[in-house]
Amino acid sequence: MEHPTFYRTIQIDGLSIFYREAGSKDAPTLLLLHGFPSSSRMFEPLFARLSDRYHLVAPDYPGFGHSDWPDPKQFDYTFEHIASVMDDFTKAMGLSRYTLYMQDYGGPVGFRMALAHPERVQALIVQDAVAHNEGLGPIWATRQAFWTDRPAHEEALRKNLMSFAATMTRIFGPMSAHF
Repeated sequence: MEHPTFYRTIQIDGLSIFYREAGSKDAPTLLLLHGFPSSSRMFEPLFARLSDRYHLVAPDYPGFGHSDWPDPKQFDYTFEHIASVMDDFTKAMGLSRYTLYMQDYGGPVGFRMALAHPERVQALIVQDAVAHNEGLGPIWATRQAFWTDRPAHEEALRKNLMSFAATMTRIFGPMSAHF
């Protein structure tokens, strides 16, 4: 039996949050938290492979994918704030128990959600993620500046994402920047 993927939006804290959803709501729920600079689209292969056994929900964070992109002067782009928005998303969706799948940037968001409501989390699946700001390393300073003032730092972010050090870190891990 095929389970189609639905593409929807929901209003959370005054923002339009886009999400993908598939599978039976009676099945165990996997809440899929994407990385940076990605969106829920990264999970399309999982939707195709797992929607017959799981209820899959993958939101786009504010400022990512098809969700609203609030002005950084009016929206605090921190892990704490994004985790709060995602927590409100789970409440609005009626997700009271789920497995958190956290990739990259989804780690600092998801771990905060798990600490705030451990009773909701059945399991953690962690893929290439850190738990705290210090674990991100110095290469993230440019990315954090971008969150504060997108137009002023967009070109620097593009260079940062495409730099040799960033590429080496993505391929070989944080210690590769020292080679």
